[in-house]
Amino acid sequence: MSGFVTKPEPVQVPGLEHLHTGKVRDLYRDQAGRLVMVASDRTSAYDWVLPTEIPDKGRILTQLSLWWFERIGDLVPNHVISSELPAGAPADWAGRTLVCDPLEMFPVECVARGYLTGSGLVEYDAHRTVCGIALPEGLVDGSELPAPIYTPATKAEVGEHDENVPYEETARRIGADWAATLRQTTLAVYTRARDIAREQGIIVADTKFEFGLGGGELVIGDEVLTPDSSRFWPADLWKPGQAQPSYDKQIIRDWLTSAESGWDRTSEQPPPALPAEVAEHTRNRYVEVYERLTGTEWV
Repeated sequence: MSGFVTKPEPVQVPGLEHLHTGKVRDLYRDQAGRLVMVASDRTSAYDWVLPTEIPDKGRILTQLSLWWFERIGDLVPNHVISSELPAGAPADWAGRTLVCDPLEMFPVECVARGYLTGSGLVEYDAHRTVCGIALPEGLVDGSELPAPIYTPATKAEVGEHDENVPYEETARRIGADWAATLRQTTLAVYTRARDIAREQGIIVADTKFEFGLGGGELVIGDEVLTPDSSRFWPADLWKPGQAQPSYDKQIIRDWLTSAESGWDRTSEQPPPALPAEVAEHTRNRYVEVYERLTGTEWV
């Protein structure tokens, strides 16, 4: 069992039709048929959407995505029409709302990995592969891969796991040409982002993208290269052979699995609320990676 500890009621806005409440984003459609994406301060861990929000999180994710969209625009267009607040929307939506072109989304999470960690490390230790891709001997937790690899996954509903799938399975589902295009574009965007981040002292260990079709053209959608969709590591603390300090939700995961939380992850009980200091520490990490990447102060 998993999902929302307490599912929020959607905000009702005249002229906007509520379509979906996700782990972080609420999706609406305006009267012109455009999508309105609102990034909340919700956070999730272990397939649960937690009862505690992380202040400013939705705005940081939105503003960081916009920053990245500008830097990868020559590689692939994005779905954003405007970041202006729709008429009648609550003031709290400012800075966290994007008006977007609707896309025909591919049913694939496009994952690029440049470093060995997480589920990839578990598979590597057992089989010397990651998602079936053979890798050389001698790699350890945090090792940089000889070259970035593409490891697609299926997109899961709230409360369920994304599942890695062979590349050949994506080709069967969406066609060989689009599968190849997704792989090529994913690796190109990852490589661009990896190089930009490295100049700012940040390692992009891995990341995931979502693509769709707009007018028959490949378009990148949702969020890109945020702490929710990527593993960011401080380069000056990178040391292969151990778990790396991270700018993602590891702080939350660590607390939930600690004795202090009192939560049994294997039970069907929902996780407890986060202590204020854990939420604030998490917020500070989101702010820090935003400021390090963009070179601008978070206001």
